[in-house]
Amino acid sequence: MSRNIDDPQNTSTGAPANTSGAGTDVTGASTPRDRETASAMTPGAGAGTAAAPARSVAAAAQEYGQRIADAATQAKEYVSDKMSVVSDKIKDLQNKDFNQVAEDAKAYARQNPGQTILIAAAAGFLLGLLFRGSRR
Repeated sequence: MSRNIDDPQNTSTGAPANTSGAGTDVTGASTPRDRETASAMTPGAGAGTAAAPARSVAAAAQEYGQRIADAATQAKEYVSDKMSVVSDKIKDLQNKDFNQVAEDAKAYARQNPGQTILIAAAAGFLLGLLFRGSRR
């Protein structure tokens, strides 16, 4: 009792039992992959399939282009929001008296001496890196 290769319940792992030619197309191919290969080898066959990958590449390029445009829009919005915050801070500093800023800094240093020392050390380290120059 032989089973057809196209039978979904065919669990045999040996050679296909279908020797009658059923399930094959005019090229003699019995699987979709064989049909694709035979179609590619047949002159004039598959002429429309060459354009399909080009369309998919174009669609992928368009999708990536849209993603880049969306990311650029988000970046522009983020930068403009941050620039407005920086602008507001600069305006606040311009309106303040420098003596008041110095008094606020002294009061902060009295309340948080450890943090003030760490901030001063970090600022000194950065200034040292900037002004040391190249040593060759």
